[in-house]
Amino acid sequence: MKTAVIFPGQGSQHVGMGKDLYEGFYPVRELYAKANEVLGYDLAKLSFEGPAEELNKTVRTQPALLVAGYASYKVLSLKGVRPDVLAGHSLGEYTAVVVSGALAFEAALKITEMRGRLMQEAVPEGEGMMAAVLGLPREKVSAACTQVKSGYVEPANFNCPGQVVISGEKKAVEEAAGLLKTAGAKRVVPLQVSVPSHSKLMEKAAGRLAEYLFLEAEIKAPLIPIVSNSDALFLASSEEIKAALVRQLSNPVLWEDSLRAIWSAGINAFIEAGPGKVLSGLVKKTLPEAATYNVEDRESLAKTLEALRA
Repeated sequence: MKTAVIFPGQGSQHVGMGKDLYEGFYPVRELYAKANEVLGYDLAKLSFEGPAEELNKTVRTQPALLVAGYASYKVLSLKGVRPDVLAGHSLGEYTAVVVSGALAFEAALKITEMRGRLMQEAVPEGEGMMAAVLGLPREKVSAACTQVKSGYVEPANFNCPGQVVISGEKKAVEEAAGLLKTAGAKRVVPLQVSVPSHSKLMEKAAGRLAEYLFLEAEIKAPLIPIVSNSDALFLASSEEIKAALVRQLSNPVLWEDSLRAIWSAGINAFIEAGPGKVLSGLVKKTLPEAATYNVEDRESLAKTLEALRA
């Protein structure tokens, strides 16, 4: 069995994430201690105890999810699991890059915190919005966005068949929601995020991030293959990783396409490492024949290891 380990992005965070693995594994406690040191505040306490309002601020969410995902992978690796491919949804791609050996954990903490700050500065809170569109093919979602008159909105995440996330200015997203319901969408669900990610509203943030990644960040070639979520292609070099991390900030996440690319490479099992089962659900809807597992605490770790041994 060939496996891919995939890492969740924003939206999967919740108060208490990572706590069980922290209590059960000394290497996880070391990760959080290092994160606290690098970031200058108690990320462990924020992740485990909240408050949720603070954890949900994108500048806090991004490093918190990086650590939670990396901690889940760390315990998998301690048990001998070695993935053939890595991928991450949006912010989760940074976790994949760290796991691949291309980026140091400490550097990734600083970069994800910077990324969150740049994104929040690009669009003042309350002016942007994202919403999940359920039950329509991507072509109809894209067409509806072009009909909006009140501002800018476009598809941001192509997550799986029948699930597309739109992103843009608040009024435009709300107008698009009405058009999409008329077009036959089953539901249009506003997302609890503070910035309109993966849209051209993030171009300024992407430009500033590019300056740092290309001029200052030390990123190497990956030791484990990574599939980029912005173009569903395998990344083989340092320059390709940097370009992909910049591109995904203001371009749509092609998650469905990325999963199909991984499957086409002969991978038949997907392990979601990090809080929740959002990505596992997207795998099941996109690739019904694939085996799916998740690791976010000791119970799910035990179940996944048992299934992999079977």
